[in-house]
Amino acid sequence: MTTSTLTAAETEVRALCAEARNASRLLATLPTARLDEMLDEIAVQLEKEALAIFAANAKDIAVAEKTGLNKVMIDRLRITEKSLAAMVAGVRQVRVLPQPLGQKITEWERPNGIKISKIRVPIGVIAIIFESRPNVTIDAAVLCLKTGNATVLRGGKEAIHSNRALIEALQKCKSLPKGAVQLIGDTDRALVPFLCRQSDFIDLIIPRGGHSLIETVVAEARIPVIKHAHGVCSVFVHTQADLAMAEKIVLNAKVQRPGVCNAIETLLIDRTIANKFVPQIAAALTKAGVEIRGDETVLKLAKGDNIRAASEEDWITEYLDLILAVRVVDGLDGALDHLANYSSHHSDSIITEDATTAERYLNEVDSATVYWNASTRFTDGAEFGFGAEIGISTDKLHARGPMGLDELTSYKFVIRGTGQVRV
Repeated sequence: MTTSTLTAAETEVRALCAEARNASRLLATLPTARLDEMLDEIAVQLEKEALAIFAANAKDIAVAEKTGLNKVMIDRLRITEKSLAAMVAGVRQVRVLPQPLGQKITEWERPNGIKISKIRVPIGVIAIIFESRPNVTIDAAVLCLKTGNATVLRGGKEAIHSNRALIEALQKCKSLPKGAVQLIGDTDRALVPFLCRQSDFIDLIIPRGGHSLIETVVAEARIPVIKHAHGVCSVFVHTQADLAMAEKIVLNAKVQRPGVCNAIETLLIDRTIANKFVPQIAAALTKAGVEIRGDETVLKLAKGDNIRAASEEDWITEYLDLILAVRVVDGLDGALDHLANYSSHHSDSIITEDATTAERYLNEVDSATVYWNASTRFTDGAEFGFGAEIGISTDKLHARGPMGLDELTSYKFVIRGTGQVRV
């Protein structure tokens, strides 16, 4: 497609991407002190613009409620004093983290005397395509800035007023180079495939959202993609589990915040403890308002209006709601077989007092994060000590799990010689 055949919206996207490319060249040359200065100013500016941000978010919430967006999605969309304070705290936490840029990953000297170093460098321009959660705007911007990357953001229409207000706050920062953080303000879905083809300006795309968004980006991209795919996370309660601990962890992983990707969607229970634990956990989940979709054994052991038969589809569904698929399995091997067939490779946890079983689970489950006696809700950049995250990768190449500063860098080889030539 030539420039002359572009629509006005596509022309604007191209211009934003070009500005980001120019900004990335400058950002890559700045010392850590200058990059940290930007984050300091961003934190202050977000606090100054709080009222404007709340007002913009209120517009998004009003539209969401009017159009019938479900409560879980509205929860992800809402910006409160607490969540804005968390954004600001996240900026300041990233600010004080060690700078990976310039770090020597490794170095060595060859027999001919040349010295080779492998050095961390910025990726360049990173496009983040996301839905619902306006905090992604800030998390993405500050993580990219800390690592010398420019950012092109494309949020969903449900958060457009909030995203614009957040970006306007950032762009008031005098220390921020022009074009360093860009927002595509047009929410037309047709622009997503167009953005995915801007390989002359963008170096990496990170999609965060529903399955259809991820599939569109993967199908259309002419640029490397790191997927923040769906999270069909699970807990397996082993025969040697502390059942009180298991109940506590299951409730936290499902109920504490059901609309996030690290909440569990599947509970696996060892058959040898099913008679005791299925009624116990079913009662606790029922009290918490959770709908249970169980296999035949679960249906025999637990009764209630909130319990119905699970379908094959339930084992691969990310509900993002107070719904949990529950299956009784034949020990660790049964749990491993289930995960091999149905896991989305995001976050999975085993509850057991047996270290040998736990270590086998941790070794054999092929997921980005695996847990022993802990809730999957810890799969989060802040909880891992990264300050924030730009996404949780379920891919295996370059980055996996919560993506912090290191995952937003590439590397280059720097070779120093004293006149050597190849013979």
